[in-house]
Amino acid sequence: MFMDQAKKEARLKELTQDQYASTQNAATDYPFSGKYDDFYQRGIYVDVVSGEPLFSSEDKYDAGCGWPSFTKPIKKLTYHRDQSHNMERTEVKSPDADSHLGHVFTDGPSDKGGLRYCINSSALKFIPYDELEQAGYGEYRKLFA
Repeated sequence: MFMDQAKKEARLKELTQDQYASTQNAATDYPFSGKYDDFYQRGIYVDVVSGEPLFSSEDKYDAGCGWPSFTKPIKKLTYHRDQSHNMERTEVKSPDADSHLGHVFTDGPSDKGGLRYCINSSALKFIPYDELEQAGYGEYRKLFA
């Protein structure tokens, strides 16, 4: 599935200033300010631009870093070397819309693979478990035991 450019451009015009800055210009939410940092409802998180599924609440945990943190994505993301701000990091982007999501670090829970996906709330849209079917994400109900 690939989001065509016209559809992407139309969707970008609907984003808030923070959503646009985060997904298109690799801006970062202020720590502890995002609506999904301290948020633990059951469901999935999708790319705010394309709607492609990214993370499950089953893999979310409180890393104490101020951003929503996950141990793994639902599907493969794209990874890019990021040397901005005099740091060596790995940026993660959505595979379809190429939205900047955040970064992945190797200081996650060792019993869950050791990764911490540190993601901007402004790059995400939450779909509650009870609404997965009607929102077109019914196939992801299987992620929840």
